[in-house]
Amino acid sequence: MTRLSNDTLPHLPKTIATPDYDRTKVTVGIVHLGIGAFHRAHQAVFTDEVLARDPSWGICGVSLRSADTRDALEPQDGLYTLKVQDGGGETLRIIGSVVETLVAPEDPQAVLARMADPATRIVSLTVTEKGYCHNPATGMLDDNHPDVLHDLQNPGDPRSAIGFIVEALARRQEAGVAAFTLLSCDNLPSNGHVLKRVVSRFAELRDPQLAAFVAGVACPSTMIDRIVPATTDADRNVIAGALGVGDAWPVVTEPFRQWVIEDHFPLGRPAWEAAGAVFVPEVSVFETMKLRLLNGSHSTLAYLGYLAGAETVAEAMALPGMQPLIEGLMREEVSPTLPQLTGFDLVAYRLALIARFKNPALRHRTWQIAMDGSQKLPQRLLGTIRDRIRAGASYDRLVLGVAAWMYYARGLDEAGQAIDVRDPLARRIAAMTQGLDDPGEIVAAFLGLEDVFADDLGRDAGFRGALIGVLSRLLATGSAAELAGWQTPSP
Repeated sequence: MTRLSNDTLPHLPKTIATPDYDRTKVTVGIVHLGIGAFHRAHQAVFTDEVLARDPSWGICGVSLRSADTRDALEPQDGLYTLKVQDGGGETLRIIGSVVETLVAPEDPQAVLARMADPATRIVSLTVTEKGYCHNPATGMLDDNHPDVLHDLQNPGDPRSAIGFIVEALARRQEAGVAAFTLLSCDNLPSNGHVLKRVVSRFAELRDPQLAAFVAGVACPSTMIDRIVPATTDADRNVIAGALGVGDAWPVVTEPFRQWVIEDHFPLGRPAWEAAGAVFVPEVSVFETMKLRLLNGSHSTLAYLGYLAGAETVAEAMALPGMQPLIEGLMREEVSPTLPQLTGFDLVAYRLALIARFKNPALRHRTWQIAMDGSQKLPQRLLGTIRDRIRAGASYDRLVLGVAAWMYYARGLDEAGQAIDVRDPLARRIAAMTQGLDDPGEIVAAFLGLEDVFADDLGRDAGFRGALIGVLSRLLATGSAAELAGWQTPSP
């Protein structure tokens, strides 16, 4: 089938929105590390909507591992379809902001050259929590991470996002070029601060003079929000039918989108506010709200839903007891821990989250959300639990999400079948829990993971006891039965 491309763009059906700017005039101003589905459904879309104002902000997307995205987009001149859908219907639009794609393992020098180019003024990231090579419990660089050790020994041939960033900054320093702005778009609290901390530490380990240069790098924090499930072959077929041409790598998402950004860009930035981004002096309150309400709820329903046999988020929300559980978690256990959000309607936001989770048009797999739980739980659930413990308040629903992760991460479902657990600690968890059937022993093994629970939660007798109680019930009667006990909403 003929592919989507610059040549076929003018011949698409008139109902399909296409770029409103001349793509031949677009040049690279942003290098994005981790060009996955989320970036292409979120930041690349915001950028696409403002390129007519300034075409110097085109995106060079970099894959740090696989060549799949490059191989799909390069024959399409970087073009791809954005499909926005909910229960009321769908819209299709072609995104053209990605004008170059590179694969780091194939040609690291090309990536470094693009990052060191003076035209590159922003380097952004969606590399997931594990891409920061840090200890998620402390937020500090893991000096012994294999990729960190490799990149320190081979600075000109890096593997990690952190290694690429610091080497590119070193080349800019040597050439007398100002540092680019670093823009984290990952689900980490104070993500800009975390990025600055790990990059600064890496630079210190390399060279004190380089560290001084890196200390001046701007790292604004952001809060991002849009649900983007993995693209399926069925999605590709439907989109190809609508376009009349093939698209190897479209993205599917929901209508809702949100981007809150600290406005600190010494070398300039796109006019993202014209596309709906919100610029604020301090983003932490929005980050905390989103991580705890949306992401914490997402992880909880993903683990419980997966164990109960729900393949998607919408199916998980339909399980008896799930909606009252998630509503109570957000309202009674999470919301009291949030900082003051003046002028923000928290009740409306919670209601919107429930509606988004129930969207039947998005087949967002629980298995996809369940990935990398050891990296996600400290930000999504454990910080909230700490606040509830300090306040002397209950956390019955929050601890259920943690216990469900422990069940899931052991690698066996309720029928005794193997789970394809994708997590940096998967092998370690499998080894330490092998042969354990007693809930107390399983919980003790998990609480020994100080890079997840730190040392405070591991020593908290109340938390340990609550985990043992919930995990005992899950192991004895299963997730569906546990959820059924939450069918009656709390007052």
